[in-house]
Amino acid sequence: VQLQASGGGLVQAGGSLKLSCAASAFTLDYYAIAWFRQAPGKEREGISCISGSPAKLYYADSVKGRFTISRVNAKNTIYLQMNSLKPEDTAVYHCAATASCVVGGELSTMYVHWGQGTLVTVSS
Repeated sequence: VQLQASGGGLVQAGGSLKLSCAASAFTLDYYAIAWFRQAPGKEREGISCISGSPAKLYYADSVKGRFTISRVNAKNTIYLQMNSLKPEDTAVYHCAATASCVVGGELSTMYVHWGQGTLVTVSS
């Protein structure tokens, strides 16, 4: 199982980026797929997740209304459209496979597989 995130970069506050997560060696409908981020010195933060068919979408409060997760099964790829970016969104972003998007009413951070992340830097 491989997951590779890409699409990060440097953007000014208020700008947008679209991250991609390419999955290989499994199909997307086998796992729920999450995006999480980790900033220097901070704990891992689950920010979004997609699962099932039809897809159910989940967002952390910190990104709700600004980020959109989507899935293209034909490409075995998950996307994260990030709009209205803020300096506090600066982090390394990873995509991960998980058994369930939500555990105990919150976004799960119990990931089964994840790959190298992509750095997003938002300047003020």
